[in-house]
Amino acid sequence: MPRPVWSGAVSFGLVTIPIKVLPATEDHSISFRQIHTTDGGRIRYRKVCEIEDRVLDQDEIGRAYEESKDQLVPITDEELDDLPLPTAKAIDVQAFVPAELLDPIRFGRPYYLQGDGAVAAKPYTLLREALQRNDKVAVAKFSWHNRERLGALRVVGDAIVLQALHWEDEIRSSEGLAPTGVELSDAEVDEAMELMEIIGPTDISQYRDTYREAVEAVIEAKAAGQEPPEMEVPAEPTGRVVDLMSALQDSVRAAKEARGEEAGSADVHEMRPTRKTAGKKTTKKSAAKKTSGKKAPAKKTAKKRPAS
Repeated sequence: MPRPVWSGAVSFGLVTIPIKVLPATEDHSISFRQIHTTDGGRIRYRKVCEIEDRVLDQDEIGRAYEESKDQLVPITDEELDDLPLPTAKAIDVQAFVPAELLDPIRFGRPYYLQGDGAVAAKPYTLLREALQRNDKVAVAKFSWHNRERLGALRVVGDAIVLQALHWEDEIRSSEGLAPTGVELSDAEVDEAMELMEIIGPTDISQYRDTYREAVEAVIEAKAAGQEPPEMEVPAEPTGRVVDLMSALQDSVRAAKEARGEEAGSADVHEMRPTRKTAGKKTTKKSAAKKTSGKKAPAKKTAKKRPAS
């Protein structure tokens, strides 16, 4: 297990749970050193005092706030640790809310909470069971690394996870980003939904970092004095989509073929009114097309049109 990044307590009401906080994720990305391209020498960074013009040891380095260009206000670790905040020594639960009320855009890095000692066992289990049975998360405030943060306590497996949350003013507005005045037919939306159904759900654990694997292969080859392996060149994008419906139908057919399903006969879509996706609700006209004297079924099976 990794080393704890913080230790303290979770508090809600009069309940206190001594805990240790451990990273719930790890970074497997490959790191590189900077070198002098001529001779391969490493580029190193030195922390030099601009007044004494000498390299400083780590224990000589502190921090200061830049009040202005010519004024720095020194702040010590002790002053930050002694701030009169209830969140300085505890993860202070403020509320319990349904999980669906928290927009995923707010979530940051997750941390596992580990009970610290035998005294933590019962209150830890109590909080976990209460969160699970109510399907809620605890919204809490805590102070780490010289700033106060917002977080959510939720259950993952048998453990309680602290998920850092962005403050409201840290979320940028999405206003003006989405296109407006776009008209879509119901047939186009239905075709897109059919494609989603065919692609279907998947086990996300099957995905892996192929970029990292490719970089590792290059490093291993060069370290052994060999030529880097040739990588498979991905297919070029087919270009701008001119006919959206044709692109959707081709995608549905390709997805079915990839799953080993037979491409069905041509499908005759109903004529449906266009819908504007500008935030206004539109009504559907339920015009049923008759074929061979029989009414078309309310929900059609997914069949393909031949590509034009």
